[in-house]
Amino acid sequence: MSTTKVTQAAAATDNLLSDHAGAPFRGVIPATVTPFRDDGSLCATGLGNLTRRMLDAGCTGTVWPGSLGEGQTLSFEERAEGWRAISAASEGRGNAFATISAASTRDVVRQVEKAAEIGMRGCMILPPYVHKGAWREYRAHFEAMLSAAPLPMMLYNNPPAYIVDVSAEQVFDLAEKHANLVAVKDSTGDARKLTALIAGNRGRTRKVGALVGLDDCAVEGARMGCAGWIAGLANALPAESVQLFKLAQSHDAADIAACDALYAWFLPLLRLDTVPDFVQLIKLVMAETQTGDERVRAPRQPVEGNERARALEIIRRALTSKPK
Repeated sequence: MSTTKVTQAAAATDNLLSDHAGAPFRGVIPATVTPFRDDGSLCATGLGNLTRRMLDAGCTGTVWPGSLGEGQTLSFEERAEGWRAISAASEGRGNAFATISAASTRDVVRQVEKAAEIGMRGCMILPPYVHKGAWREYRAHFEAMLSAAPLPMMLYNNPPAYIVDVSAEQVFDLAEKHANLVAVKDSTGDARKLTALIAGNRGRTRKVGALVGLDDCAVEGARMGCAGWIAGLANALPAESVQLFKLAQSHDAADIAACDALYAWFLPLLRLDTVPDFVQLIKLVMAETQTGDERVRAPRQPVEGNERARALEIIRRALTSKPK
């Protein structure tokens, strides 16, 4: 990366970091789906339109392309094209974050450098795909990304998907050495992991924000003190997602009651984010809400048969009983 780009990225980091744990990774940040054209190619225009719609609904930023964005199926060139579209669409609206993921350390470093060059405002960094090894190997992988550009970064901990389970102690050790590690997205579903991160900040100069990574834990996470929510259903229902998280963060009795009522309605949809076919199911919700379509990249295929019928029953029941 050029000296000019490095300087610009460092300045962006200084502006985005704040006294609030996790900043700039705070509030509702959708993990954006990937729109495809009929021929299976990336639709960058659709990606930009989706980004603007979610940010205009009150989301603080977007992150792409993670698991929900079918990132494992995208080429380096497609990632760069998508990041340019998202960066342009986010200007003046919110933060554009890049998901960094690959099987090799060399490839993720290249991705971080490209994201910084394009002007992305931060990165969500993943463990190496497939690899199962010692912590020293994972640590070196994370440190290579953290050192590749002076952008704020959020580590993604999802052991069911990516094998390794990064402990709070390991996170804080990395953060002590790399000031740009400012947040963790936790998708373990284990409340103790969030507790360890939130409580572990006490007395630390460099705090690390905890963000909920599973849709059906959003309210619980907010009430525990999480800085934000990396949301899936926000692709289809962004305003409702923002309202839910804000209410869940409130200690006002009326807000707590309103949150409980909204959560009871939303929960059947949010649970679609936690099953193996979550990509197809969230895109099905988008099709039903006319905010997107069901196109996915092979080997994925749209859900069918009994699974589709059950999903449509859940979706349509929820949409017809949506709170005013």
